[in-house]
Amino acid sequence: MLFHSSYTALLTPFKDNQVDFEAYRKLIDFQIENGTNGLVPVGTTGESPTLSHDEHKKLVEVCIDQSNKRVPVMAGAGSNSTAEAIEFVKHACEAGADGVLVVTPYYNKPTQSGLLAHYNELLKHSTKPIIIYDIPGRSVIQMSDNTMAKLAENELIVGVKDATADLARPTRLQNLISDDFIQLSGEDGTALAYLAAGGHGCISVTANIAPKLISKMHSAWKSGNISLCQEINKKLMPLHDALFCETSPGPLKYAASLLGICSHEARLPIVDIEDSSKKNVKKALEITGLL
Repeated sequence: MLFHSSYTALLTPFKDNQVDFEAYRKLIDFQIENGTNGLVPVGTTGESPTLSHDEHKKLVEVCIDQSNKRVPVMAGAGSNSTAEAIEFVKHACEAGADGVLVVTPYYNKPTQSGLLAHYNELLKHSTKPIIIYDIPGRSVIQMSDNTMAKLAENELIVGVKDATADLARPTRLQNLISDDFIQLSGEDGTALAYLAAGGHGCISVTANIAPKLISKMHSAWKSGNISLCQEINKKLMPLHDALFCETSPGPLKYAASLLGICSHEARLPIVDIEDSSKKNVKKALEITGLL
């Protein structure tokens, strides 16, 4: 299975409102050196809604170049415009990504038939595996299990990043599709429970700053060391909570700045987090032993 265990939803570093590619390359090396199994550039955590198309494509290219086949790259390639999503999918495939992550179209609220039509159109232009990104908290609509099963009949639809927090869903999808359909959690706080329900890994926000701990938890799961998984998960939980005390990636950017990874700068409409939130994030980093 190509996509499994600990994947990082990479943040996008900024300096003076420009992408800081030097910090970005260092972040990629930091991830790989600390056991991250794969990288996901230009997703929600990477502030994709405020990136220009040129920046989006450049970030994918740099991620592929810097990782240099050491780990797989699953490039963010979604849009609420099918035409734009096609453009991103074609670019990611041509640039050498190992797969593409395609979010359900946000804001325009397509029906299930509209979702089928959207992904089927993308399939005409993709040469790499597609992971469906189901995140109703941000896109408003949710893909039904039956719609996902219909799409999975195409061999290029290989899995889902599930940010619904529905811990019964992995088992339902195993029964409906197959055990081979890749199921990756999109929520750090329930990642361990998601594995227990039949999931295969997590595309993590927290892994930006704690890649070693999260990778260790997934390795422990694969080796059957459940008590170690629980111990690591318990240690990480305050950090998972703190990184979502305000809209992500605001708290993550602040945490990354405290650890010297990059500036805390985000793009509007994401702003600096409140002082009370900063205290919360700093305390969580101390509890986790990262600071």
